Amino acid sequence: MALSLSVVLLLGIIMIVLIRGKSLKAGPAIVAILFGFFLASTGIAPSINRFLNSVADTINNISF
Repeated sequence: MALSLSVVLLLGIIMIVLIRGKSLKAGPAIVAILFGFFLASTGIAPSINRFLNSVADTINNISF
């Protein structure tokens, strides 16, 4: 759950920066938000969640 909140917060901040920097207009931003919202209610949502968790685990296991 902490990962999900962090990803949502990070993507929200990126979207705000893009809108303020005039790189992303409000219309496409709303479409992206709605797409993500409706995608979360489809059958592919658990697969996306597992993929993001595996990416996070891989990044977590990297040692420098």
